[in-house]
Amino acid sequence: MSAVANPATVAECLRVGAGFSQGDRNWIAEQFATLDARLAGFHADATELEVSVKDRNARGQKVTLECWVAGRQKIVTTSAEEDLHAALNDVRDDLRRRLNDAKTRQEPRHNKHLRETDQPEGVPAQAAERADAETA
Repeated sequence: MSAVANPATVAECLRVGAGFSQGDRNWIAEQFATLDARLAGFHADATELEVSVKDRNARGQKVTLECWVAGRQKIVTTSAEEDLHAALNDVRDDLRRRLNDAKTRQEPRHNKHLRETDQPEGVPAQAAERADAETA
């Protein structure tokens, strides 16, 4: 992957939605700081994060974290943890997993030939092994 000129960071891309105030933003950004390494592969101007909570500090509260990256599908993670701190950590960790999964899906599926540098191009590994066995 090539280096991104203006990498995305939580501090730059995070918006707080319903249930949170702007005063909560810095605290939430600190909780989500571990996402910075994963977001660094995306351009800051093409990445958005929004966190919101429904029924804050009540039984059945629901924290939602949404992530938009240009050229990819929106990712939505939710948590129904009763403790707000635990719920934020839950949606953060889920987003990290889903971003990793999305990255894996975009990589070439059959890239074994990239790892086998001693094989002639276009020759499957099994055919090369048979040829080696026949000449031995």
